[in-house]
Amino acid sequence: MTTPQEELLPGTRRALLHRIAVAQAEGRAPSLVAAVVRDGRAVWHGARTSVDGHAPDENVQYRIGSITKTFTAVLVLRLRDEGVLDLEDPLEKHLPGTGAGEATVAELLAHTGGLAAESPGPWWERTPGSLRPELADVLGDQAAPHPAGRRHHYSNPGYALLGALVEELRGMPWEDVLRREVLEPLGLDRTTVRPQAPAAGGWAVHPWADVLLPEPAEDFGRMAPAGQLWSTTGDLARFAAFLARGDDRVLSAETLCEMWTPAAPVGLADVVDGATYGLGLQIQHRDGRILVGHSGSVPGFLATLTIGMADDVAAVVLANCTSGLLTSQVAADLVRIVAEAEPRIPEPWRPLREVDGSVLELAGQWYWGASPFALRVTADGLVSLGPLSGGGRRSRFRPNGDGTWTGLEGYYAGELLRAVQRPDGSVDHLDLGSFVFTREPYDERAAVPGGVDPEGWRGIGS
Repeated sequence: MTTPQEELLPGTRRALLHRIAVAQAEGRAPSLVAAVVRDGRAVWHGARTSVDGHAPDENVQYRIGSITKTFTAVLVLRLRDEGVLDLEDPLEKHLPGTGAGEATVAELLAHTGGLAAESPGPWWERTPGSLRPELADVLGDQAAPHPAGRRHHYSNPGYALLGALVEELRGMPWEDVLRREVLEPLGLDRTTVRPQAPAAGGWAVHPWADVLLPEPAEDFGRMAPAGQLWSTTGDLARFAAFLARGDDRVLSAETLCEMWTPAAPVGLADVVDGATYGLGLQIQHRDGRILVGHSGSVPGFLATLTIGMADDVAAVVLANCTSGLLTSQVAADLVRIVAEAEPRIPEPWRPLREVDGSVLELAGQWYWGASPFALRVTADGLVSLGPLSGGGRRSRFRPNGDGTWTGLEGYYAGELLRAVQRPDGSVDHLDLGSFVFTREPYDERAAVPGGVDPEGWRGIGS
């Protein structure tokens, strides 16, 4: 892949190179490779290595660990979109006898199924998958330490079950389904279940000495859907572009929006960290921006793919060391560097091609009680309603085709907005999930719940 690095300014490219150089040196990584994606295309690739000579490029494979989970989640969402399953189905409906209890498909995707974090027995990432040939070996006797749906508890076995679900419903191995339905359509020909040269070796770095120890590269067997894949910065850059925009050959942009949406209750520590989880994607708040993606860690390798959605900038960072390097922070910094040095240029404002007069009539100022709100008709065919100033409940609404609108976000997500008319056809008020918005504060002409004092507004001495 030829990376059009000239599309970034020289100062930006140097700042990116400086960031990964510091990360590789201070993190004592044998090698580190990174890529930046902007507007759906890779615009920068960088590498640092401890070995003299040619540094690894965008075609060298590294193990990506739990980024594999996002690929597995894509396969599950494809089954949902085809009507083969419902996300609220208990796993047992399609894959009986797993011991997963009442955990639903959605809960497994969001790590809220209550399952254990790891597989029982010897450390599964450093031992052959042949030690866990059946799903019962993956879960063990104490499969669910928490009630399903109550808390976010990261579970590697949960994604092993989702991989088995894909196999059951497709009638072929998980890796074959992945290749046919995701890797080939997206052109990810350097993403594989087993390493294909050129591939980096995995290393542990001694915590108190500058020496290395090779890590084993085991085949995870049943646990493969949780962390098996090998990939490159070139392929993951293309995958990041897909996650940001969608591709109807694989998943629509609408379904990917579901994946980015928080789906897991968070603990107090997660609130402090600004982190939550969607359906196969991690969601973080860093440096004032929302980052969506996934990290990965297996013995010998660290990996992060992250997307700054508002900035349309993504970053991939891969390293071949077991610990010592915070790839998620490095990736977040790469997004920040580009977003701040070269802010996204917005599309030109364009007016609506046509507008319904009855909708335009609703535009302007409204009052919820005495609080002023504004309703706007936007060029994307939506309407928005929110406070005129300060914080408060606000949302965009999509038209339903029958004169009503449905809320898209925040407190009003899924709530119905409608204009209530008087007998003469004029608009009396807006009804939003039983909240009444009137043209004047507590408009005595409108159907305000509880009525309006007949003496009206008055001074303090009245």
